[in-house]
Amino acid sequence: MKIQKVLISGGAGFIGSHLSRRLHRAGLEVTVLDNLSPQIHGEHSTLFESIRKDVNFIRGDVRSKDDWRRALVGQDAVVHLAAETGTGQSMYEIDRYVDVNMRGTGLLLDLLANEQHQVRKLLVASSRSIYGEGKANCAVCGVVYPRERADGQLKRGDFLVKCPSCGGDTHPLATDEESKLHPSSIYGITKQAQEQLVLTAGRSLGIAAVALRYQNVYGPGQSLSNPYTGILSIFSTRIRNGNDINVFEDGKESRDFVFIDDVVDATTLALESDRTDFLSVNVGSGVPTDVMTVAKTLRNAYGGNVRIEVSGNYRLGDICHNFADLSRARSALGYEPKVHFEEGVSRFAEWVQSQALAADNYQHSIDEMKRRGLMK
Repeated sequence: MKIQKVLISGGAGFIGSHLSRRLHRAGLEVTVLDNLSPQIHGEHSTLFESIRKDVNFIRGDVRSKDDWRRALVGQDAVVHLAAETGTGQSMYEIDRYVDVNMRGTGLLLDLLANEQHQVRKLLVASSRSIYGEGKANCAVCGVVYPRERADGQLKRGDFLVKCPSCGGDTHPLATDEESKLHPSSIYGITKQAQEQLVLTAGRSLGIAAVALRYQNVYGPGQSLSNPYTGILSIFSTRIRNGNDINVFEDGKESRDFVFIDDVVDATTLALESDRTDFLSVNVGSGVPTDVMTVAKTLRNAYGGNVRIEVSGNYRLGDICHNFADLSRARSALGYEPKVHFEEGVSRFAEWVQSQALAADNYQHSIDEMKRRGLMK
């Protein structure tokens, strides 16, 4: 399938701007639909400035059918990245997350179903959050899919993931695309709905649809002022402001951190290939890294002397472990992550130090969640 014109919703954001530049360099005509959200980047961001001369930019909202209608004219493909992100905030700003993530996607699909267009390919940014705790092994029961951890268990300081059958401790396994989906946050639920809407409608309409289940994406350009999402950026801003780091739970909770260049590689491959049409595909590094390692690595990178405190605090809706099985991405797309965590953090930290010092609004976000009973 020859793609020449691509619309990227959320194309002025972190992932979107990197993807926009890559596709422009490859000779594609790129249109960006973005509302320049102040919480994430805003209209004066360096990300927006980096693309504005190379793309057709439409300032608009995915909740507006007219904005979608303007942006879709003449497009061969759509990469739908625009979404509200962050698990904690989603637990109390429910209407906004549902409205942007689900209704915004629904409006796009309604237009594709009922109006003239030439879109033949549709990619949607899904998320590792749809798996909840993901796949695990129980010494007694074998492979299991644990439920979210109970408040009472976490309150006792027991942060291990339990087998849903026997209640014993489990060991995390790489989570593949056929694993059970049971998101533990409103954000995760909206991402699952987005994915299912796009794949179902795409098949019905004859539009090649793909859902890319991104793990924890990081790298240069990530927002340093958004206190609700992006652990590397949150810790970086804390350290540069001389503030101590509060590591939740026992510090052993882990994530799959994937560098932005690898994410753009995978997204570009999915746009060009037909081997993942109507499928979901994990995009990650395939390697779990615990939060304590993240905190220490960043402190070393910045040469700071802030304290790293393992507090035992926990946030309802958070998972303990999840990392991606990349078998499908490797076999169907030829995707292979190139940037290891140590190199990626070094490149990220070098970029951070070139930026103006961002205000540290993290404590405000924590206080907000505590007031709402979501942080213990």
